[in-house]
Amino acid sequence: MLRRYYMRKNEVLYRMVSADTLVWHSFSTPNIYRMRRHPLFTLLLAALMLLTSCSHHYIVKGPQGGIATKVVLPKGFDQQHDSCDLVILMHGIFSSKDYPPMPRIARHLAKEGIATIALDFGGHGKSEGAMQQMTIANELEEARQVWEYARRLPYVRNISLLGHSQGGVVASMLAGRLAQQNDAPASLVLLAPGSVIKEATQAGHFFGNTYDPANPPEYIKCFRTYKLGREYMVSTQLLDIYGESGHYQGPVCIVHGTKDGIVPLWCSQRYDEIYNNSTLHLIEGENHLMVTHLRETLGIITPFLKR
Repeated sequence: MLRRYYMRKNEVLYRMVSADTLVWHSFSTPNIYRMRRHPLFTLLLAALMLLTSCSHHYIVKGPQGGIATKVVLPKGFDQQHDSCDLVILMHGIFSSKDYPPMPRIARHLAKEGIATIALDFGGHGKSEGAMQQMTIANELEEARQVWEYARRLPYVRNISLLGHSQGGVVASMLAGRLAQQNDAPASLVLLAPGSVIKEATQAGHFFGNTYDPANPPEYIKCFRTYKLGREYMVSTQLLDIYGESGHYQGPVCIVHGTKDGIVPLWCSQRYDEIYNNSTLHLIEGENHLMVTHLRETLGIITPFLKR
């Protein structure tokens, strides 16, 4: 479906976006100017603007509606004849598939011959829904639906999961649930996994907000912008994060920055304890966003995913 209209220097670009590919069509600017004199051009431009305002076409649906996804394939990849491994990328709370570190991870893995599919959880990015309705249960179901979609892609060999911050919690718990169904992912990568969300909601302290954990308000505002709903604050207190995650005993790569001021190191250490086949890597001086020393992180996770 037509999503955006750009004019950049000497060309006009129309971007066609599906869950599988990004297709660009370019037209020279002088030709466009000549077209403007034709009455059909006005109709065409009106139609294009109407299309850009239409709702997205979602291939994957979750509890809150359509889930926006983006697949990045290796350069020159032929979906009809080639095959490759694929990694599902899961962003953190208040983030998006289009925010760091996910885009750079996707581009790097594509250069290494690994495809990725990143999603926006419900209420985030370009997905439908409201952030106030976000829960870990909802995100687990959304991630599972992306997993099912990825399994149907004919060119995919093995599927791994990668999650950052709260996305790491979702990735780890989904891996555990899939393992219980004999459908475990090939491997699991956890970047600063934010399992501290359970302790934070139990204590009634969340991103600068203080509330009664036994009787949370309808919502709290984080960073003066994002509404976190009562259901999230209640249900997160009851999560069995490590218990469910521990059912997965495949290869696990855990990466944590020593300067992470949001997710404490003990979260990654606890994950490392529950797995029999995991390695914890500490990135000196790295913060929670994992972008300051991302090259070092990529140097760790890439050979792990390719083995």
